[in-house]
Amino acid sequence: MKFQVAFDIVDLDKSIAIAKEIENYVDILEVGTLLIYKYGQEAVKIFRQEFPQKTILVNSKIADQSRDVVSMFAQAGADWITVLAGAPRNVIHTASLVAHEFGKKIMLDLLDVSSIGQSALEAKSLGVDALIFHKPESQNSQAMLYERWEMVKGNTQVPIFIASNASRENIAEILSIGANGIIVSKVVTNANNPVEEAIYFSNIINNLE
Repeated sequence: MKFQVAFDIVDLDKSIAIAKEIENYVDILEVGTLLIYKYGQEAVKIFRQEFPQKTILVNSKIADQSRDVVSMFAQAGADWITVLAGAPRNVIHTASLVAHEFGKKIMLDLLDVSSIGQSALEAKSLGVDALIFHKPESQNSQAMLYERWEMVKGNTQVPIFIASNASRENIAEILSIGANGIIVSKVVTNANNPVEEAIYFSNIINNLE
């Protein structure tokens, strides 16, 4: 299972500083959407410069203009680029084609779709390399988690990453569904001791393998 940490903060210097502390315990460093809004592709370039050996994902949430956006972030140094599953199919397919031309990969974010099962079913034919599944946040979240997970898992062979408000209290539940990767954010980046939290989650994930 891959361990991805999302930097969903607006301070690029702080993001880089935390990333340097935790890079040895994390598989993928995510340049979050807020950083992209504030700094554009420069944020990706700086992450690539500072972490030449790490896998860098840019959470661009592409909805259109995928050829130009994917080209821009691929040239800036991103290894993975996200596209919204609610985007038109031609946008998703073009994103995949362009990414693969650069030797990069596309992660399809299921956040904005009404039928996650259908999106999962179509993912491979559109050239997508992985899916992002969001853990439901509701009073009956555990039952909904498994129900929605089966809609996705049962319709695809593409690797699935789960994004959630992970904590020490709910990490076992999240990991129990058997995703290929987990994405965490503030539980690490906003922690008093980011290294301690990164090590904790890394150890749990590695013990599953």
